[in-house]
Amino acid sequence: MTTETTAGAPRLRRTLTLWDLILYGVIVIQPTAPMSVFGVLSDRGHGHVVTTILLAMVGMLFTAISYGRMARAYPSAGSAFTYVGQEINPALGYITGWSMVMDYMLNPMICIIWCSQQAHVFAPGVPYGVWAVFFALVFTGLNIQGVKTSARVNAGLAAGMGVVITIFFVTAARYVFGNPHDGPGFFTRPFFDPQLFNAKAVLGGTSIAVLTYIGFDGISTLSEEAENPRRNILLATVLTCLVIGLLSALEVYTAQLVWPASQPFPNVETAFVYAAGRAWAPMFAIVGFTLLVANFGSGMGAQLGAARLLYGMGRSKALPQSFFGVIDPERHVPRNNVIFVGAVALAGAFIINFGLGAEMLNFGALIAFMGVNLAAFMRYYVRNNEKKLANFLPPLLGFSICLLLWLNLSRPAKIAGAIWMLAGIAFGAWKTRGFRGTLIDFELPPEDA
Repeated sequence: MTTETTAGAPRLRRTLTLWDLILYGVIVIQPTAPMSVFGVLSDRGHGHVVTTILLAMVGMLFTAISYGRMARAYPSAGSAFTYVGQEINPALGYITGWSMVMDYMLNPMICIIWCSQQAHVFAPGVPYGVWAVFFALVFTGLNIQGVKTSARVNAGLAAGMGVVITIFFVTAARYVFGNPHDGPGFFTRPFFDPQLFNAKAVLGGTSIAVLTYIGFDGISTLSEEAENPRRNILLATVLTCLVIGLLSALEVYTAQLVWPASQPFPNVETAFVYAAGRAWAPMFAIVGFTLLVANFGSGMGAQLGAARLLYGMGRSKALPQSFFGVIDPERHVPRNNVIFVGAVALAGAFIINFGLGAEMLNFGALIAFMGVNLAAFMRYYVRNNEKKLANFLPPLLGFSICLLLWLNLSRPAKIAGAIWMLAGIAFGAWKTRGFRGTLIDFELPPEDA
């Protein structure tokens, strides 16, 4: 690309602070992330929900470190797609990017599905389809307004969820200390219950608990809109995992004190809502509404990340550049991509169900995680003259954990994911006439303010 074109073409604007990035990550992952899987984790982990959340946090921190370190080297909106393509192989980078497209496109889609279903419960007179159209339009409209608008909305959503979580903690503490219990062991059983502990069950629960952290990688897609990306992307990614992990552990610990694992739930999927309702009856409805708000924020943030990923692939000519690689000159956002993601998410909300969408999302996300860990291993250990254990162990542990989780995905998710990947490979083969031409033209952006 010529200097003139580089200087004259509209670019993404660097306006996001470290705090904006952390807020974005927290909202995409959701401060209420463990609430929806609390009952499943309790059932699978034999009551050791807190332990599974903390173990999963340790595992995801390795991948978060790899993401942050690679963002230092390549502060690009393409994220894992760029890292793998530059450090390992352009074709593998393309495949990683294609898997991420599935991940990022499905995230706003399943959020639209969940929000529409929950809103239909609150207002059954309004059909599900109307709610789906409403949420898709709102997500798209807010993201077209620009990244700072999205950041301000994120701050408001985080504050609202923080208030509800605080109320839950207060009411739960009042319930726990206002009712009799059987001594100090009551407070340690959520971490370790000798009567229920089973190592295999805890590890199985941990594989599900990792889903609590899915979405932290979205921070790296904002590298071109972040102030000082080489520093702030690493810090924001790791701090987001820590904040979500510790907050999630505290949430499920409190819920388990209110509703011990020895007592069955009326409904496993809504177990946390029942625990909140036991602490204080009005919390049943309040928590349900809060989860609706949380998925609203997550869907909006996921659409933001998906649009940036498509922009990175379009600019690099892995996707049609004339459509996907364009920035709106007025608002400095990839408007075409925002609208495209919104349209696909809306269509999908009428085709697939929430469960299949969630598992397909993990198929793409875990492939990307494995790719980033391998890219970090290649750059900072294999090609580094100084062989440090700190550059060897984290990426390999991150890769191994993600591979184990990927192998344990359900059969339908693997089949659907394989079809998506084959379609991407076929597109790449057509684009390069049998992979004989140039697949990707990587371009690293300038880091000026």
